[in-house]
Amino acid sequence: MKPLGPIPAGYTAIGGELAIGGRTASDLVAEAGETPLFVYSRDLLRARVAALREAMPARLKIHFAIKANPYAPILEEMKGLIDGFDVASAGELARVRAAGIAASLVSFAGPGKRDGELEAAITEGCTINLESAGEARRALAIGERLGLRPRLAIRVNPSFELRGSGMKMGGGAKQFGIDEARVPALAREVIAAGAEWCGLHIFTGSQALDAEAIIETQANVLALADRLTGEIGAPLPKLNMGGGFGIPYFNGDAPLDIAAVGAALAERFADLPEALAETELCIELGRYLAGEAGVYLTRIVDRKESHGQTFLITDGGLHHQLAASGNFGTVVRRNYPLAIATRFDAAPEEEASVVGCLCTPLDRLADQAHLPRAEVGDLVAVFCAGAYGATASPADFLGHGPAREMLV
Repeated sequence: MKPLGPIPAGYTAIGGELAIGGRTASDLVAEAGETPLFVYSRDLLRARVAALREAMPARLKIHFAIKANPYAPILEEMKGLIDGFDVASAGELARVRAAGIAASLVSFAGPGKRDGELEAAITEGCTINLESAGEARRALAIGERLGLRPRLAIRVNPSFELRGSGMKMGGGAKQFGIDEARVPALAREVIAAGAEWCGLHIFTGSQALDAEAIIETQANVLALADRLTGEIGAPLPKLNMGGGFGIPYFNGDAPLDIAAVGAALAERFADLPEALAETELCIELGRYLAGEAGVYLTRIVDRKESHGQTFLITDGGLHHQLAASGNFGTVVRRNYPLAIATRFDAAPEEEASVVGCLCTPLDRLADQAHLPRAEVGDLVAVFCAGAYGATASPADFLGHGPAREMLV
């Protein structure tokens, strides 16, 4: 038997069935028309942002990295909750603009930006986080051709990393950002060329649950920004301190202590170096804001036995929930939080594997989990599905198509 991950706080039962936003899973599926279905909770999104703001210093601004979940109603909801949006493609830029989000609130990161993407960002007036000297010079040339002053920041590849992060995006040789030693000269070049200097973006890693590691990294980020500002010789308008805040996915994971992170950051902010005294400071979060607010609902279409093992076969799978299948950066596959939604308060009584409908052995949503007995027609809920679900999975694989989505 293999343990399931912890179900996030905030989910309840109505009549023995999982409830999201005060409505049962069956009711939500009936409204959507069919499964599979992603359901996102407005209340949980709001509660997460409110708790984060309470824990963090008032000066700190919060940005949403929309790659975690670019669903239009979520962008609309976030528009009233947070201070900025971070995109990583012209397609994501188009999504935030379609949601009525001002370009002045948008920053654009990511290696390999095409000229058309740079032109779109400059034309719209969002901040470009430069990932290389070559990209900087292309952006300057495009701005000159358009007769527009590009808004440029530099993404820094620092010499340190975020300890314990699921994905390390700083330290050593990386495709992300500009090595810290090369930043001052490039920043001076950008400023001299007449661009609007928008500051630094220092992102070191993601999915960390260790508060001490995040506190250490934030201190290092502030110290590096102070040093680079002195070497650049110009005021630093803005510092994106990155993110890295993780959520519990697996058995044994504990929630991040954001109170400790916020308290330590408040102490730092109370004693900032002169170079950062007027700098706008922000963090950039994706999964931490949206991940636990989402549930993936899929229906059991078959129940079978094979060599003494029970398999519950669903109409969903890795084409919508690649991460839950263990195929999105996981080295050793472990079970996500999962439940039989239509028997949410029933006691576990059997060991069963939940598998998807795809013709590949990789399509597994839970291995040998302890679950209530489930039958054909029951709904399965995969939790922590609010980030890196629908758009981070191969929806067209084997032609099953995308899942429905709703915000309730």
